[in-house]
Amino acid sequence: MLDWLIDGQREAALINPSIFMRTTPVTLVVGTLQHLPIDGKALLDVPRNANGHAVTRIARKALDAQVPDWHSPARAKAKVLHFCFSGDDPKTFYVFPPSPGGNAVTAVYEAIPPALTLNDPISLDDSYVGALLDYLMYRAYEKDSEYAPENAGFAALHRGAFNALVKGKAPPAAPST
Repeated sequence: MLDWLIDGQREAALINPSIFMRTTPVTLVVGTLQHLPIDGKALLDVPRNANGHAVTRIARKALDAQVPDWHSPARAKAKVLHFCFSGDDPKTFYVFPPSPGGNAVTAVYEAIPPALTLNDPISLDDSYVGALLDYLMYRAYEKDSEYAPENAGFAALHRGAFNALVKGKAPPAAPST
């Protein structure tokens, strides 16, 4: 069931990425091309340098047109002025001017919930405990539905409740008997 709990957290983050976002310092490597931390799924914003100076988003095409040699190591500075990224490669981004390495920016990104052990707290906010319980019930009923076909309906009911709770909607009402 621990594996199901891990799966439930990860599915919740897929359905509603805003429930597992991180705002954290990211230490930059040398150059313009940068990568999210290992738990990063998709970059959303780079609002500031670690020292507090604002960073603005800029279109890569604008940098290419206005500063054709913007990737040049000779332009390296510790204070980042701009960042750009593409939705086609959501785990990487570029900084301008290039980083000398070791400086940091604050990054806001969608993250992947980590694996858990028995002693770990759940990674999602406590308000999602009910949704995760519905996910566990869904998986249990689904597993049992091969031997008790009537459990397929219960599995579907719990899956629907999980989806609704993760999306921030009221779960569907149980059918009356």
